[in-house]
Amino acid sequence: MLLHRSFWVFSVVVILCLSCKKQINNAGSGVLGSQNILNGVTVDTFDLTTYTVQEDSIITDNAANIVLGSYTDPKLGSFDASFYTQLLLGGSTPNFGDASTIILDSFVLALEYTGYYGALTAQNFEVYEMDESIYLDSAYYIYSSKLVKPTNYVVPSMSNITPDPNNNVIVGTDTLSPQLRIHLDTNLARTFITEAVSGSSTFSSNEDFKSYFKGLYVKTNNGVLPSGDGAALYINLNDASSKVTMYFQQDGESKTYDLVMSSDGADFVHIDIDYAGYPVDQVLQDSTLGKVEFYAQAFTHRAAIKIPGLDSLPPSSIIHSANLELPVQFQSGTSYAPGTLTSVATRIKSSDDFYTPLSSIGQYIDYKKQVEVDLRYYVQSLLTGEIDNTEVVVSPLYFINSADRIVFNGQNTTNKNKPRLILTYTTY
Repeated sequence: MLLHRSFWVFSVVVILCLSCKKQINNAGSGVLGSQNILNGVTVDTFDLTTYTVQEDSIITDNAANIVLGSYTDPKLGSFDASFYTQLLLGGSTPNFGDASTIILDSFVLALEYTGYYGALTAQNFEVYEMDESIYLDSAYYIYSSKLVKPTNYVVPSMSNITPDPNNNVIVGTDTLSPQLRIHLDTNLARTFITEAVSGSSTFSSNEDFKSYFKGLYVKTNNGVLPSGDGAALYINLNDASSKVTMYFQQDGESKTYDLVMSSDGADFVHIDIDYAGYPVDQVLQDSTLGKVEFYAQAFTHRAAIKIPGLDSLPPSSIIHSANLELPVQFQSGTSYAPGTLTSVATRIKSSDDFYTPLSSIGQYIDYKKQVEVDLRYYVQSLLTGEIDNTEVVVSPLYFINSADRIVFNGQNTTNKNKPRLILTYTTY
């Protein structure tokens, strides 16, 4: 799928988004030591077949972090991420006393940043009340959606916001960590207060509250952005700073009440990607164009590499090293810089409908401008018959937590560096 990158909170558990069922067994790999290769053979003449595969059934619920916002990529088209989330009670049953004495100052949705991808231009935010429930034990996909009520609760004069994930926020006398703050209509807060003082059980438990108020749908409405504009914002909904806060005055005293988002509530991300007419669309329509360049993108596209000829290696070969080098197209600036790490997977058998993660993780080497993947155990497993020679797929490591994308050079690229597999082996 950066002008700035802050992924330190992301969990490597995201690799599991590959719909894996098992990992390739590395048992017996101890015999593959590289300390004695005097008679080894090194080859790098494999005719790699490169292309892009598309996925459309990626689960996005209850990820460690969520994505919000839109941008237009010159290679992969428009990217738009929104999310649905439940709200939970911020504490014990609120005691608002005499509601008629409450003066509401503001009602603010705060979302804690963990990073971003793209350019920090202004975006127009909208927030709606969900009209359908979501559940922790249900699966939601990039294309999943829920009915919402028609009212946009964002204060119109405050809907256009330029995100600033790099600087703290000053609220009154408090200095807060970087966060997106969206001002909502105080009439919604007034509705909550009225319900709380009515004597109903709405605020007695989270289950009662979720039944009364099903949650929020948060999105952007930016229209068609020029190429290179916009950004995907990375948000930690489980951080204590991510919440909706009522700020009010009562009897001359400033007070607050929070509704929170946490791992105890359900949430999921909805993704819209329009790549029609963009280079990635051409490669998807004609895989041979992947010989020029091919792509990986969070949520939807994986870069695929087939390596014909591995089957012709002697079955008795001991693989000492197998380094896959995937040059990345140079990008001016850092708006579209690839992530540091990539996931790597394959289909164990040609008939498999799912990818199984390999034990290797690809690494982007900035000074070389390429992703490098250790395929030693993959090739050895192929020779021993444990796996079929299908394809290796490379994806942004944070596949459901980011908007990372990578543009790889194919073997027919006009650029200097081309993909290759450098393999060293001996036979016995």
